[in-house]
Amino acid sequence: MSTEKRLEGKVAIVTGGARGIGKAICSRLAAEGASLAIVDIMLFGKVDILVNNAGITKDTLMLKMTEDMWDAVIAVNLKGTFNFTKAVVRPMMKQRAGKIVNIASVVGRMGNVGQANYSASKAGVIALAKTTAKEFATRNIQVNAVAPGFIETDMTAKLPQEARDAFLTVIPAKRGGKPEDVASVVYFLCSPDSDYVTGQVINVDGGMLM
Repeated sequence: MSTEKRLEGKVAIVTGGARGIGKAICSRLAAEGASLAIVDIMLFGKVDILVNNAGITKDTLMLKMTEDMWDAVIAVNLKGTFNFTKAVVRPMMKQRAGKIVNIASVVGRMGNVGQANYSASKAGVIALAKTTAKEFATRNIQVNAVAPGFIETDMTAKLPQEARDAFLTVIPAKRGGKPEDVASVVYFLCSPDSDYVTGQVINVDGGMLM
């Protein structure tokens, strides 16, 4: 069995890396040898990988959604992704190499009742990935998005049982995913194996959205 650590010497930033999907991503990248920075990109003097994972929800039906609820979700999920991306692309351009992975959601591709703000933010994250992929492809910077479906995290554990059952009825795999399922796909997109993959959205959803 190979003991090679394929991200040895690489510096990775993972936003929202304290729990759930973000924690699993941190664990996987660290296991592959990457040095992790959570906030300050100058901790290591360079940056090779950015995973835009930080996100929040403020769910309610459109008629009940306030402007503050809309603004808060867009600010963290979309504007935060923009700000981190803009911060890292300049050093990545100088070193002519970099990997950026935006954590989106299947609801950013299909919409979801009660999540107008969240769905819009994740659709924006996908569009941002595609646009930056086109802008920086010639500098050997690959930008992709991962769209999780129903993943078993602290956030989804708080859902009412009826809501959980509703999700499972539309998932061909008939089960929720694990944070590690998302982390494995993120690792692929951060590894040399994905050097010719850019501007793509990979669903990790048990077949929910086909």
